[in-house]
Amino acid sequence: MSVVMRSLRSRAAVAGGCVAALGLGFALAAGSPASAAAQTDPNGRYTAEEIHHFLEGFYGNHGPRAWEREHLVSDQLKEQAAQTPDYDLLLCAQNEPRDIEVGEVTTAQSARVGWATITTHWGQAPTTRTFTAYVDLDGSRPLQLLQVDCEPGD
Repeated sequence: MSVVMRSLRSRAAVAGGCVAALGLGFALAAGSPASAAAQTDPNGRYTAEEIHHFLEGFYGNHGPRAWEREHLVSDQLKEQAAQTPDYDLLLCAQNEPRDIEVGEVTTAQSARVGWATITTHWGQAPTTRTFTAYVDLDGSRPLQLLQVDCEPGD
C-alpha cells in the first residue's frame, strides 16, 4: 500500500467519514482517464498508452459519436470535416464500419504529436481500410484528435 493511501486511511480514521469519502474520490480520480494529465510522462506529454486508450474510446467499435465529434476534435479538423458533408472525414469513409481497431501508437516527442493506424472492417467479407489518426502530446491540454490522414500508409 502506498504511503499516500496509508496517510489517507489514518486521516480518515481520525477525522471520520468525510475524509474517507475524499480519500476514496482521490484514489478513484487518480486512476481515471479524466486525470490523464497526472499520468503524463515527466516532460508533461501524453504517453503512447494514454493516446492508445484515448483513440480506442474515441473510435469505439463503429466510430465516434456526436459527443466525441463535438468535444474531442480540434477546431481545425472540425472545419475540414464540415467541408465534406457526404464523407465522414474522421472515419475516412461514407458509412459506419462493422468494427474498428487501433494499432500501435508512435510518438514524436520533438513534434509533440502521436499517431496510430486505425483499421476499419466492412461488411461480411474481410474488407478493411486503414488511415492514420494524430493526437497532440501536450499534457497540459485535454486529449483531442488533431488530424486524420486518409491515405493508406506505405
